Amino acid sequence: MKYLKGTLGLLISIVILGTGMDAFGFLGFGGDSWKEEVLLHDGRKIIIKRSQSYGGRGEVGQTPPIKEQDITFTLPGTNKTITWKSEYSEDVGRANFKLLALHILDGTPYVVAIPNLCLSYNKWGRPNPPYVFFKYTNETWQRIPLSEFPVEFKDINVVIDTKTNKKTITAQSPVPAELVRNLNNRLTQPEYKTILREPLAKKMACGEMIRAEDGWLGIDWFTNQPTYEACLEMCERQKVSPQNCPCDRVFNKSNTGK
Repeated sequence: MKYLKGTLGLLISIVILGTGMDAFGFLGFGGDSWKEEVLLHDGRKIIIKRSQSYGGRGEVGQTPPIKEQDITFTLPGTNKTITWKSEYSEDVGRANFKLLALHILDGTPYVVAIPNLCLSYNKWGRPNPPYVFFKYTNETWQRIPLSEFPVEFKDINVVIDTKTNKKTITAQSPVPAELVRNLNNRLTQPEYKTILREPLAKKMACGEMIRAEDGWLGIDWFTNQPTYEACLEMCERQKVSPQNCPCDRVFNKSNTGK
C-alpha cells in the first residue's frame, strides 16, 4: 500500500497508518445521532437530524475516526425530506468531509463542507478558501464553485467538532442554535468563524499528494524527476491516471504543446 509516500515524514506516516489499519481494520465502532437547531440567514430556524458512525483507517492509541456522517431535514414549507451524506471512501479512509453549514434560498438547499484532513483536501483539489460547496438540484447534491454560492450566506451554523462534543450534543438534543455557536467559538481557525470568500494567506498545512491506483504519492516523486519524459514514466509505473498525473504542470507543458 502506498498511502502517504514521498518524504521521510510521510513514510513515517505510512508505518503509523499501516499499524493502525492492522489494529482497527475497517470494523464499525458504533455511532451517535442527535438533532440540532439551525439558524438560517433570514432568521428562520429549522431542526435537522444528524448521525455519525465510527471506524475506517485510524492510528494506534487513538479513538476511531468518523467513518460516515449525514444530516436529514425537511425543506421549509414542504413535506420534502432531504439527506446530505459525507460518505466513507477507501482513498481517504474515513468520511470525506466535515459539515460546516446548511443554508436555504428560494427553496434550494446549499451545504458548505470542509475536506476531512489532508488526504481529502488533496482529493478535492486543495481548495482555498478550503471549502467544498454543494447545491441540491434535480434531486441530487451537486458540487458548485464559490462563485455560484449565494453571497447571502455568511454563517457557520452547525456543530463542527462533533466527535469531541458528542456527549454534549447528544445530551442536549435538540441542540439550540446558541449552543451551536458557543461550541464553534472554541475553534480558532478563521475558516470556522465565517464563510470566507477570499483565499487564506496561510494555506492548510497539507503537502501536495497525488492519487495513484493503490494509494497516495508525495508531489516530490514527480518534481524530482530530471525530465518530462521521466515524470510520465513515473506516472505510468506508479499507475497514476492521466487526469491525476501532474507532469504537465510540473514541467509547464500544455495539452497542445508537449
